[in-house]
Amino acid sequence: MSVPETHLIEMTTNNSCVLRNGQVFDPENGKRVYSDIMIENGKISAIGTPIPTTGTDLREVDCSDLIISAGLVDLHTHLYQHATPLGVDPDQTCLARGVTTAVDGGSAGAMTYRGLQKFIIDRSDTRVLAFLHIACHGLAGAGCSGPEFGPGGESDHVHALKTDLCSSTIKRNEGVIVGVKARLDKNITDNGKNEAEVLKRALAAAREGCVPLMIHHTMSTIPLDDVLSSLSPGDIYTHTFSTWAGQGDSIVDRETRTVHASVLQARQRGIIFDVGHGQGSFDWEVAEICASSGFYPDCISTDLHSGNVNGAARDLPWVMSKMFHLGMPLSDIIKAVTVTPAKAIGYGETIGVLEVGREADITLLEVVEQEEVVEDAMGNKRTVMKMIQPRGVWRNGIRKNII
Repeated sequence: MSVPETHLIEMTTNNSCVLRNGQVFDPENGKRVYSDIMIENGKISAIGTPIPTTGTDLREVDCSDLIISAGLVDLHTHLYQHATPLGVDPDQTCLARGVTTAVDGGSAGAMTYRGLQKFIIDRSDTRVLAFLHIACHGLAGAGCSGPEFGPGGESDHVHALKTDLCSSTIKRNEGVIVGVKARLDKNITDNGKNEAEVLKRALAAAREGCVPLMIHHTMSTIPLDDVLSSLSPGDIYTHTFSTWAGQGDSIVDRETRTVHASVLQARQRGIIFDVGHGQGSFDWEVAEICASSGFYPDCISTDLHSGNVNGAARDLPWVMSKMFHLGMPLSDIIKAVTVTPAKAIGYGETIGVLEVGREADITLLEVVEQEEVVEDAMGNKRTVMKMIQPRGVWRNGIRKNII
């Protein structure tokens, strides 16, 4: 669907402007109002209606029928391009689709992090942050887990799991490394022999580094209940709707169509449940069972990488649209890609909320009537009637192209 001419903005050297008449969500209480937002010198300088511009050179942007959101936050991506098999370009695949902050999900470990910093984080317009893999080499020599990739992965050798090096690297890069990542899967842990040690050392590194642990838990030898009970409030369980979650049977009982009690208890304790769509980690049936129980994700993320950027995940608004189809309220969807992931990584005072004085990371979204046949990671299809589309994005007050 083409963007209406009233929504197109000429790129100029003057990035100060007023966004007019957009729907602004307050994700904390679910309310939305029609309001204007002024961007000046890279900051949000005013919010309200109307914001006068008479006698100024401020450009006006018609946001009628659009949602003005804080810049989207994708909590789980893989962006170490050219150094790992999974890496994609953050500016092309994230920022150009409305994501102003993307968190790399463990592509780098302590011994490969400097390259991620120098060649990706420092050179990208997208704000790129990172979960540091407990395996010292990260995903440099490992692709996705799962039978189709064959055995072998980053945690096959216990000596690659360097707890002290991981935690010290986090401390030296405070504010950029925002968590620890570990993958529990028998296919990448010497047929499961090292899984318990992976979990133990990853938890230790996260606690020592004072950051959350993001856990990938699929096709595991460790029961779901045991993994969830080991996590602390603020830790993140990704791939929530995977067919293969836990020991390979998901977080739901398909016969009774209920969510496992340990999952509900974990949420009550403050464990964060993240979509982490990925190439093989979103099952329509699992998601539908969760939705029917009111168990929607806390965070919506793509697990974007080279294997799914042109496939089932595509981009963050595409995954948001799947949640919308499942009945997740739009205000909760916005919250799950702004304020909740921002708080999860310790950036709640910086990003995720539209507030005067904050950096102007802003995304324009539109809900459009658009019929799409949408697949999950297993090839199962649903017909989606409404899609969430990005229509504009500002990063640090500078307008960027949507492609």
